Amino acid sequence: MVLLAHCIGALYGLLSIIFGAFGAHALKKSFTAEQLAGFETGVKYQMYHALVLLILGFNLNLETSIERYMVYCFIIGTFLFSFSIYGLTLGASKGKKTKFLGPVTPIGGLFLTAGWALLLYSFIQNIV
Repeated sequence: MVLLAHCIGALYGLLSIIFGAFGAHALKKSFTAEQLAGFETGVKYQMYHALVLLILGFNLNLETSIERYMVYCFIIGTFLFSFSIYGLTLGASKGKKTKFLGPVTPIGGLFLTAGWALLLYSFIQNIV
């Protein structure tokens, strides 16, 4: 499980750098300011959660079910949240309707929220 957190965290970090550079250079010409801001939100959240996965992998054993669920929530949530934003903004810039991705973003956000809630719960559980 630690290896999964490290590999996905490194992959998400790598992709967020590539996508961020792509957005800053290639997409500036074809995106509106609002679309670019949305794309950048996806990149930021992807990088934040790449770092979270790496930190969790280095600091926790990830052996308990709560720790495993937490990692899965961050992996799935980041994928659904950030990649749906990429799809929505790219589609909008090309004039294509990608409405089916609209509900995916908040589902990803719910997974991310659940991951953070599980992290908080694991800290409180260790205090009590």
